[in-house]
Amino acid sequence: MKDVTTDLARLTASEARAEMRAGRLTSLDLVQACLARIAARDKEVRAWITLNPEAEAQAAAIAPDDPRPLAGIPIAIKDMIDTGDLPTTHNSPLYGTNRPANDAPCVEVLRAAGAIVLGKSDTTEFAAAGRWAATANPHDVTRTPGGSSSGTAAAVGDFHVPLGLGTQTGGSTIRPASFCGDVALKPSWGLISTEGVKRYSVSLDTIGLFARSVEDIALLADVYRLPEAPAPGARLRLGLCLTPYADKLEPETLALFGTLAERLAPVADVIPFDLPEDFAGIDDLHRCVMHSEGAAAFLNLAVTRPALLHDDFHARVERRAGHTPRQMFEAYDALARLRMTFEEMSKGFDAILAPSAPGFAPPGKGPGNPLFNAMWTALQVPVMTLPVSGQDLPLGVSLVGRRAEDRRVIAAAQRVAPLL
Repeated sequence: MKDVTTDLARLTASEARAEMRAGRLTSLDLVQACLARIAARDKEVRAWITLNPEAEAQAAAIAPDDPRPLAGIPIAIKDMIDTGDLPTTHNSPLYGTNRPANDAPCVEVLRAAGAIVLGKSDTTEFAAAGRWAATANPHDVTRTPGGSSSGTAAAVGDFHVPLGLGTQTGGSTIRPASFCGDVALKPSWGLISTEGVKRYSVSLDTIGLFARSVEDIALLADVYRLPEAPAPGARLRLGLCLTPYADKLEPETLALFGTLAERLAPVADVIPFDLPEDFAGIDDLHRCVMHSEGAAAFLNLAVTRPALLHDDFHARVERRAGHTPRQMFEAYDALARLRMTFEEMSKGFDAILAPSAPGFAPPGKGPGNPLFNAMWTALQVPVMTLPVSGQDLPLGVSLVGRRAEDRRVIAAAQRVAPLL
């Protein structure tokens, strides 16, 4: 059946589906190519915790004319999202033998669309703190892939799999995607169910989508039925926002953002977008909410299995950061006001350009600084990161939209991506 001249593991999901529909590729061809890539690379990259021993059999059962949008496409699932046929360890010694009874709804939706879960990808412990993932950056194994969706970002970036699921509570989708050269979307909060996912902060946790093309993110948006949104105009209107934390940006990011207006001139007007002074405290508000909700999320483990629970989580439960429950509610109110301000300010823009990370992936295995992601997570808005070519290492640019206008952001990204 094979009549594909390229390396099959490098196909995007959309390309692979087109080849399957044309009869030039089978799902088994693709899955075997991905497994061969993993066998060749994962001793260094270490993206995976568990691989699906039934993946080839499941691929062989996919009919050539299967009409489902993801039929036969392998996907990585972050190992703190439940899968009924594979362990969900959360990268924690407390859950090494954990076997959920069912898939998380976000995984059920993928399987219903025909996707094959190739395995579970490594993560920072509970996607929150504690143990780092063992994963290395595939572009330079001495550097971090970013966290907490470390394994998913590396697996997609290193051609182990065309698609992946992660999560984001601070910057756990957009930052590792930037470090690993992926395209990724953190959808508007609440649009994809987080049931069956180990929750850290219920008002921040969001499922993240990883791919290697904007077209594939659009495909996943269809699968998850993200809402329709106003289409961009004939010429994009993009705001350029270095955020209140511009002094923390590395030289490579500052240099890149200095070129964006000229680089995107064929398709967009790029206009400075400065946030009011009130936004300078948004990172503190985010941390207050995240740590306070984390106190509730990890209380059960702290009181029932304290010995093997990393001290980072005891710190959340004991509120060592000093955030009181009353301050959490005050932070909710302050963030609600900032959300309304951003909604009003961003009217008339198709998206806001912002840094996806401070700069290149730093050395080591640490998750990296979420400063340039957490504010957008706190605002509950959609964020999409696109890789920029011509750099020494991967570097991403984020497109930020208004809540529930994820598809407008995706449409803007489709025009911007070829110029980046």
